[in-house]
Amino acid sequence: MADAPTIWVLADDRAGNVSQAVGVAEALGLPFTVKTIHYGALGRLPNVLLGATLMGVEEDSRPDLAPPWPEAVIAAGRRTAPVARWIKRRSGGRAVLAQIMFPGAVGSDEFDLIAVPTHDRLGTPSANVLRITGAPHRVTPERLRQEALRWESRVAALPRPFIALIVGGATRRRPFGPELARDLGERTAALAAGGSVLIATSRRTGRDAEEALLEAVPGPRSVYRWGDEGENPYFAYLGLADAVVVTGDSMSMCSESCATTGPVHIFSPPGWASPKHERLHAELYTLGLARPLGNAPLDFWTHPPLNTAGLIADALRGRLPRKGGDPFLEPLYQPL
Repeated sequence: MADAPTIWVLADDRAGNVSQAVGVAEALGLPFTVKTIHYGALGRLPNVLLGATLMGVEEDSRPDLAPPWPEAVIAAGRRTAPVARWIKRRSGGRAVLAQIMFPGAVGSDEFDLIAVPTHDRLGTPSANVLRITGAPHRVTPERLRQEALRWESRVAALPRPFIALIVGGATRRRPFGPELARDLGERTAALAAGGSVLIATSRRTGRDAEEALLEAVPGPRSVYRWGDEGENPYFAYLGLADAVVVTGDSMSMCSESCATTGPVHIFSPPGWASPKHERLHAELYTLGLARPLGNAPLDFWTHPPLNTAGLIADALRGRLPRKGGDPFLEPLYQPL
């Protein structure tokens, strides 16, 4: 790939944004360089005031943003947008900009591709906007297969089916207390019915909720509690799962769960998730990628894996500068 375009991925201080941008870069299948960006107080200013500048970027990040300029930039989130626009101008307008999530109306015409989740309800469509389902991620069939192979001996004694229980927790406006956790556990245990539950909690779950959840799922089970020593088996559990139960508070976790091909059930009691999250859930249900977690016994069904990163990569591939009609610019993925 000596003639491949030079690609930069802008990595800010939000792990979710970085994962989305890197996921698209990996799906593109071309070499890329990650440029880490630290923000100062001015980074909190709205983009309409920042414009196409490095005004919000700390001095220690600036030396890495220097010539030779890339031919493409992949970034996610509001705060990377002024930096991406600044790079494009320094490149003489040649750098192709791919932005995940809407960067704001001012300067949006400078982006060659803007991937906007349908649940964000962006108004007027435009030629550079790609509507997507959920969030792009780094979960691929090969990664799930590899992680499952590494972990299968650790759960070999547990009976199947395996139900992966992926637990988020409280958000800024919506608590996740013991009662909700207990309800989630009881519904999941009923769904497992003779099988095993593979439980992974997160930073937002909280100890009280964890205790109530584990009381409701006595076993058979495998448990990783956030902060436990050792490797987090999150991706291994997804790869091993015959079905997945995921809490509806995280768009990333819902999207990653739908990267599997088996049943996905979303736990989202009425009024708990935000309207934006509920719109995503409804979209996943409509597409046949997930169902609400109810009280029915496990029904084995399949669906194509959600591959939003691949869809964005295909759209970006068609905008990259061609060098002799290289075959790696041909589409690799098909949308749902």
